[in-house]
Amino acid sequence: MNTNLLNGMSLAYMGDAIYEIEIRRHFIELGNTNVNNLHKLVTKYTSGKSQAFLVHKMMNDNILTDLEKEAFRHGRNSHVSSRRKNIDIQTYLEATGFEAIFGYLYFEEKYDRIKELIVYIFNVGEFLDEQN
Repeated sequence: MNTNLLNGMSLAYMGDAIYEIEIRRHFIELGNTNVNNLHKLVTKYTSGKSQAFLVHKMMNDNILTDLEKEAFRHGRNSHVSSRRKNIDIQTYLEATGFEAIFGYLYFEEKYDRIKELIVYIFNVGEFLDEQN
């Protein structure tokens, strides 16, 4: 699929699903089976505030490729008609850009890169408690 033909919201829509699945899979593979506990663990990584923090950390650590940065900008600069109630619009747009990275990687079939970013995210995950 030609990701250049997709708008940022479409990339983010798919990226949201891919990212959520990867986070859920990680915690289930660690042996977590209580759904309430899983929800708390997963939400720590999937909240808009956490996603905005993570994408800034990725940028500061210079781990994103130029094409991934472009996917982020494409998602962040999307026209949004609604937003999450618990975060400001800037944070919401940055979270949308974060999700667009995963949508871009999925449509480009860069599954190994998705896994690399997920490993990075879990390595910096200790900082997420401060974000939520």
